[in-house]
Amino acid sequence: MTSSRVLVLNSGSSSVKYQLLDMNDSSRLAAGLVERIGEETSRLRHTPLHTGGESREWTGPIADHDAALKAVSAELAKDGLGLDSPELAAIGHRVVHGGKHFTQPTVIDDSVLAEIERLIPVAPLHNPANLTGIRTARALRPDLPQVAVFDTAFHTTMPESAARYAIDVETADRHRIRRYGFHGTSHAYVSRATAELLGKDPSEVNVIVLHLGNGASASAVRGGRCVDTSMGLTPLEGLVMGTRSGDLDPAVIFHLTRVGGMSTDEIDTLLNKKSGLIGLCGDNDMREIRRRVDEGDEQAQLAFDIYIHRLKKYIGAYYAVLGTVDAVAFTAGVGENAAAVRQAAIAGLEGLGLAVDDELNAVRGDRPRLISPGTARVAVAVVPTDEELEIATQTYALVGKPRKSN
Repeated sequence: MTSSRVLVLNSGSSSVKYQLLDMNDSSRLAAGLVERIGEETSRLRHTPLHTGGESREWTGPIADHDAALKAVSAELAKDGLGLDSPELAAIGHRVVHGGKHFTQPTVIDDSVLAEIERLIPVAPLHNPANLTGIRTARALRPDLPQVAVFDTAFHTTMPESAARYAIDVETADRHRIRRYGFHGTSHAYVSRATAELLGKDPSEVNVIVLHLGNGASASAVRGGRCVDTSMGLTPLEGLVMGTRSGDLDPAVIFHLTRVGGMSTDEIDTLLNKKSGLIGLCGDNDMREIRRRVDEGDEQAQLAFDIYIHRLKKYIGAYYAVLGTVDAVAFTAGVGENAAAVRQAAIAGLEGLGLAVDDELNAVRGDRPRLISPGTARVAVAVVPTDEELEIATQTYALVGKPRKSN
C-alpha cells in the first residue's frame, strides 16, 4: 500500500480547520472545522467527502488543541481515515509568517519550530496558534513528516526595491521591518491556475492576482514569481478590507495618540477590527453592502466606492510594475462571487486592454473561467482559490517518494 494522503491543518487561536486529501488524484476525502476551543460550547463539524455522506456535528467542551486534534482523529477514524492510517504520508501546516528565512515549504524539526517562535513579534495573532497546532500534531504522530507551508513564502521573491520600506536601514534590520506579504499560498495557486486557463506555462505569463475576501490582497506575478504585493509587515497594509483600513498615512496614528488620546492597543483595534468596510458603513459582508446600495443607501455606496477606488489604484500600479499584463485574476469569497465588484474594478480600464463581458461576468461557477470578451487584449478571469490543495501539493512534493506501508 502506498502512502498518498496528506492532512492539511490550519490552526487558529481557538479553531482548527482541516482537510484530508489523496494526492493520487488530488481528491478530498474529508473536511471539517473545530471552533471555540477552550469553551464549554466548542463545536466540531465534520464532512466525509469521499463517501458523499452527510456532515456530522458535535457540540461540547474541547479544552485545548490536543483535545481538538484527538476529536478530529476520532471523526476521521469513523470513516476509516484515522491519523493512525498507514496511508497517511504527511501533515501539512499553514503557517502565516515565515519571515525572510523560509522561502519554501519546510519539513518541521526543533530548529524550524524555534524560528517560527522567534517570528511571533511580527505575527502575534497567528504564529502562536500555528505553533500550537504543529506541536500537538507532532505529539500525536511523531513518526510522520510534518511540513510548514508559509503564507509569506511566495512573496520572498520580491526585489528589495519592493520589499524595503524607506526608513533607516539599521532600524529596519534590527526589528525585521520590511514588506512580507500574505495569502501567499492563494496567490501561488491562482497565478499558476490562471496560466493553465490561458494554456500557457506560468513562466510565460504576467498576472495581477486579486485575493478579495474579508482580508484582501493584490499581487503582481511575473513569470510565476511574485514581484510585488499589497500587504506588508502585517496584513493591515494595502486594499480596503472587511475590517482593516489598508493603506493609511502613518501620521494618523500619531494624531490619534496625541490629539485623540488613544492608546496603541486602541489604535490597533481600530485599524484592524473597526475599519475598512465595517468602519465605513457598519457592514463587512459585500452581499449586504450591495443590497443596501441597490436600495439607495448612500453610506453603503460610499463604502463600495472607496473599496473600488483602492482596488483600481492597485490594478493600475501593478500594471506599471509588470509592464505587460496577460491576465487579471479575481479570487476568494468576494472576488469569486461578487460580479458587481469585478465589473466596477475593471470599468474604465479599457485603455489598458481590460474589459468585462456582462453575460460572462454574471455566470456563477466553481471552475476557473474567463469573463473578458474574446477581443480583449488582457484576459480577466475568475479563478477559485484552493489553499488547502496548494498546501497539500507542496507538502507531498517535499515529502518525496511515497513511503510504502506493510
